[in-house]
Amino acid sequence: MEEDNKTQIADDLSLKESVVRAIKEVYDPEIPVDVYELGLIYEINIFPINNIHVLMTLTSPACPSAEEIPGEIERQIKALPEVNDVTVEVTFDPPYTTEMMSETAKLELGFM
Repeated sequence: MEEDNKTQIADDLSLKESVVRAIKEVYDPEIPVDVYELGLIYEINIFPINNIHVLMTLTSPACPSAEEIPGEIERQIKALPEVNDVTVEVTFDPPYTTEMMSETAKLELGFM
């Protein structure tokens, strides 16, 4: 039983890495940095049978790409052969700030 748990944890970590790579293919059309490095992804949850739930935000509630970005994230993740279903949920709590960006994104955008 313990070995099964270790295998499941390793499988989930591998799947999560694949999901993160897929998300990194999505860019905010107005910013030359992927949405993961921008800090727009709050949570990635893996549920049984490889169902993925992503909790994310946008740079602002008035973001012109509000429909486009979550849909593109969903499409990128669904393209992974090991994924069953994907739900992308958008929240504005907590509100996005540039402090949520990775160091890579801050360097790319000249914040450092």
